[in-house]
Amino acid sequence: MHDLIIRNAEIIDGTGAPAQHGDIAIDDNRITSIGKALGSSREEVHANGMTLAPGIIDLHTHYDAQLTWDSFATPSTSLGVTTLLIGNCGFTIAPCKPEHRDLTLRNLTHVEGMSLDALQAGVDWAFESYPEYLDLLEQKGMVPNVASYCGHSSLRTWVLGEEASSRAATPKEVAEMKALLLEAMAAGAVGFATSTLEQHNGENGIPMPSRLADEYEMLQLTGALSEADKGVFMLTKGMTTTVPFLEKVAENNGRPIMIAAMFVDPNDPERVFREFREIETARSRGRELWGQVGCFPLGMEFTIRHPYPLEAFLAWRPAIEAEDQSAYERILRDPTFRQAIKAEANTKGVPNRFSYHQFDHLTIMSVADTRHQELVQQNVGHLATVAGQDPFDWLLDFALDGEMDAMFDCKLFNTQEDRVKTLLNHPNAAITLSDAGAHLSFLCDAGFGLHLFGHWARDRSDMTLEQAVQSVTSRPADICRIKHRGRLLPGYYADLILFDRNRVGRGPKRRVSDLPGANTRVDTPAVGLHGVWVNGHRVVDATGPLSTAGCPGVLLRDFTDLR
Repeated sequence: MHDLIIRNAEIIDGTGAPAQHGDIAIDDNRITSIGKALGSSREEVHANGMTLAPGIIDLHTHYDAQLTWDSFATPSTSLGVTTLLIGNCGFTIAPCKPEHRDLTLRNLTHVEGMSLDALQAGVDWAFESYPEYLDLLEQKGMVPNVASYCGHSSLRTWVLGEEASSRAATPKEVAEMKALLLEAMAAGAVGFATSTLEQHNGENGIPMPSRLADEYEMLQLTGALSEADKGVFMLTKGMTTTVPFLEKVAENNGRPIMIAAMFVDPNDPERVFREFREIETARSRGRELWGQVGCFPLGMEFTIRHPYPLEAFLAWRPAIEAEDQSAYERILRDPTFRQAIKAEANTKGVPNRFSYHQFDHLTIMSVADTRHQELVQQNVGHLATVAGQDPFDWLLDFALDGEMDAMFDCKLFNTQEDRVKTLLNHPNAAITLSDAGAHLSFLCDAGFGLHLFGHWARDRSDMTLEQAVQSVTSRPADICRIKHRGRLLPGYYADLILFDRNRVGRGPKRRVSDLPGANTRVDTPAVGLHGVWVNGHRVVDATGPLSTAGCPGVLLRDFTDLR
C-alpha cells in the first residue's frame, strides 16, 4: 500500500516530454510509481485532470535573513516554489561577527530594499560562522528545500571589517577569505556568489564590499570552487566583469557560471543579445556559462522619499548623504544636481540603470495631497510633455510640492515582450530573477513560474507548457547539480505542484502586514494553484498555505556533479 496516490492528473514530468495522463504514487518522500492501476494508498488526491508537475526551483532569492524567522519563505512556497537558492549577489548574513551585524543589516536595507525594523526584529543571530548558519537553518526547519551560496560581501566584511567597502584586499586577506569559502563549500554551500554591479550600494551610497575586489581576488576565490571540485559561481555583473572575463574565470575553475541579471534594457536593447552571443561562443569552447533572465517586466513601487531605482545613479549620492529632510529637499532643488542626473541618465554603457526611457512606464499610483488626486494613474512622461518640462524636473518638482510620499510604479526593464520571448527560449538561459525575499516594499515577483505557465505558455504561446515547466524545474536542477529533483520520475523526491492550466497565473498586487514589527510588503497571490508538496508532504492546497504543513523541506548540501 502506497502512502499517497495522486490520481487522474495530466503529468508534465519536467523533461520536456509531452504530457501524459495517469497517476503518481509516493512513498515516504519519493515518487515510486507513475502510470495507471497503481493499487491502493493510505491517502488519495483526485487531480480531476489538472496538471501535475515538478515543484518550481527558484535560482535567485534573498531569503537569507527571513528564513531565520519564517520557515515558509513567504510567499514563495505558496506560489509553487519547492526549492530555492539564497545568497544571490553575495548579499548574505553569514559569516558575520557580532560587531558587524548592524552594518550588515543596514547594507541589506539599502541594497536589497529591506525593512531595517523587520530585520532588526526578526533575524536570529545564533551563529557567527557560515557552517553555524547552515546548522541554524537546519535546526529551525524549513518548508521548501533550500540551497545556500556563500556570499562575497560577507567574506570581505569578516576579514576586512569596515574597510571592506573602501579598499582592495591584501594577498594574506584574500587567502583568509579563500579559506572561509573552502570551509563553506565543505559545509554544504551550493557555490560562491558576488556582485560587481555599479548600482549595488549599501548604506549612504557606499559600494557593497564585493565591488572592491580586484581581479586577483576574484580569480582566487572563484578558483576555490576548482579546489573543492564542486559548486556554482553566481555573479551579478557590472561593466568590468564582461562575458569574456567570465569565460576566463570558467577556464580557471572549470565550474558553471550563473550570470545575472540579463534584461532587455530600453537604454541599450541589443546589449543582452550581444552578451548571449558571447555566452554561446564561450560554450562552444567548453565553458559552462548561463544567463539569468526574467519573465516579468522588472518593475517596482517607490516614493521620492525612498527612491530605490534613482539611487542607482552615481550623481544621486549627495541626496543619499543628506543629513536631514531639509538638506535632502535642498539638494533635489539644486539645478547642478539635476543636471548631473540628466547627464548620467543619457549615458549608455551602464547596464540596467534608470534612464529617460523609463518615464514612458512610470505611473503615479497614489498621492499624499488631495490637490493632486486627478493625477493618480497618469503617466509621468506624458505629464512632463504636457507641462513642457524635462521629466526629471517634473518628477522632482512634483515631489517637492507636498508629494515626497506619493507612490510611483515603474516598469524598468523587459517591457518589450517580443524581445523578451527570445531570451526565455534561449538554450543558455535560466529563467528566474524573482528576487524573492528582497525589495519587499517595492515588488513581489516570487510567482514567476506561475506567470511563465499562464502568460508566456498559455496566453502568448511563445513556448509549450512542457517547455515552460522544464525551464523552471529540471534545467535549474541540472545547472546547480541538485540531485533527484526537478523531474517526476521514480526515485526522485516528491516535490510537486498541481494546477489548472486554464487559470494558472498570479493575482493582482496587494499590500500585507506580516513582517516582524507589523511591517508591510507587496504580495501577489497564486491563481489556479491547487496543491504544493515538498518531499511528499502537502504544504499548500487550493486555499493557500497549510498551517499543519510542518517543515518538510531539507537544507541541500550535496552538489557533486551528475555527470
